[in-house]
Amino acid sequence: MGKTTATVVLAHGAWADESSWSKVVTLLQSKGIDAVTFRLPLSSLADDVVALDKALARVDGPVVLVGHAYAGAVIAATHSAKVRALVYIAALAPDQGETVADVFYRYEHDDKAPKLAPGDDGLIWLAPEAFGTAFAQHASQEERKALAAKQLPISPAAITVPVERPLWRDVPVWYLVAEHDHMIPEKTQRFMAERMNARISVYPVDHLPSVTAPELVQTVIVDAVRHVGN
Repeated sequence: MGKTTATVVLAHGAWADESSWSKVVTLLQSKGIDAVTFRLPLSSLADDVVALDKALARVDGPVVLVGHAYAGAVIAATHSAKVRALVYIAALAPDQGETVADVFYRYEHDDKAPKLAPGDDGLIWLAPEAFGTAFAQHASQEERKALAAKQLPISPAAITVPVERPLWRDVPVWYLVAEHDHMIPEKTQRFMAERMNARISVYPVDHLPSVTAPELVQTVIVDAVRHVGN
């Protein structure tokens, strides 16, 4: 695959950071696709959109915007005209008037899902053991330890504010459904993907396939990049 015109911008979700995209970035670059990662503060949805817009401002030309988990709400909240397609990786997609929490809790979670509540600092952290049971159970022990050590907590303010008209109503959408996800139920993911009329790929992966199945993630992203280039 030769050099493409679209740049891929990747937004991480809660309890991860931009390094969770490292394997995917390497694969995209090997195909001649430029990729950009950045850090979300996870302090509020508005703050996260500001961080995204700053990242987009550094990119010339069209963008394929990718979001994992919570970041699905962030990527749909930008008003940047550069964005030509959205890619959701086991990501949340609230519609206008809904909150992230509304869609996260739409359907019942299984017994492996961690209990989430703010700590003494007012932020929601993920218990270290949850990285091995629900968040990235297909990762190596070393990877799970590293993920737990550098997790970024999320503020309740980021997930309790109703969103405006989402960008997924106006641009093409791709969605990777993670069948072995114990953070966001598969049923919830399918509901959101179908509501967006997304091009849906379904794989037996955990909640963090960017780390545990990067080849599958890049396949979905490359399909979106090729569509934008046509």
